[in-house]
Amino acid sequence: MKYFFLVKKTIPFLFILLLFSCASRKDSVYYQNIDTIAAKEQQNSYEIKIQPDDLLMIIVSADDPETAIPFNLSTISVPSVINGAAMSARGQESMQSYLVDASGTIDFPVLGKLKVGGLSRTEVMQLLEAKISKYIKNPIINLRLMNFKVSVQGEVTMPGTYAVASDRITLIEALSMAKDLTIYGKRDTVLIIRELNGVKSYHRVDITKADFINSPFYYLAQNDVVYVEPNKTRINGAAVGANTGVIISITSLLITLVTLIVSAKN
Repeated sequence: MKYFFLVKKTIPFLFILLLFSCASRKDSVYYQNIDTIAAKEQQNSYEIKIQPDDLLMIIVSADDPETAIPFNLSTISVPSVINGAAMSARGQESMQSYLVDASGTIDFPVLGKLKVGGLSRTEVMQLLEAKISKYIKNPIINLRLMNFKVSVQGEVTMPGTYAVASDRITLIEALSMAKDLTIYGKRDTVLIIRELNGVKSYHRVDITKADFINSPFYYLAQNDVVYVEPNKTRINGAAVGANTGVIISITSLLITLVTLIVSAKN
């Protein structure tokens, strides 16, 4: 009789534990209020600001190619590498880049020192076009950030630092590059750490609410760090330790044995 009483008490406990371990919809589903903000048709545009240590590839062209030559850095030869060994002295031609120094300036051919830190990509191109127009007619400026990267940490499938090919990436795209959040990631407090002009800022984003698409942190800047906090299930699991699975298995085995004993006595 006491074995039956033990089973009767244990099974409801396990049922309640299973019930509370299930994640609710509001904790896991993205863009839950998307219908309410879609009607507003708000647009959120964002351009990155040039920062120290950025690598910029700037190409100047014109109707007469010869006139643009003084305004371009020379190309360098990158040796071809096969199995770790350089196979050719010529290799592939690569355009040199401008490194933005600590004061936010670059040393540009003919024009000298230019302050570009804190300016957007568009503003830098407009600045160059205005200055170079004094020397050549209708210059065309092409600018690209060469070392754009973001880091994704915490409860994602593949944490790491990811290079970005373009000058714009959204928070959702960065999380997708990291193969999305794990089931243990908190979706309502995704932390974004950003540094601009030496000043660090911190912002938390709730990706379960679609309102964040109008946030200034919807688009990421170069060198942003995205951190996904673990939820209570992960934290509690870490506190219990790696033996949780063993304990559950033993408990299940004991319940099975008690059930068999009770059945045999009946």
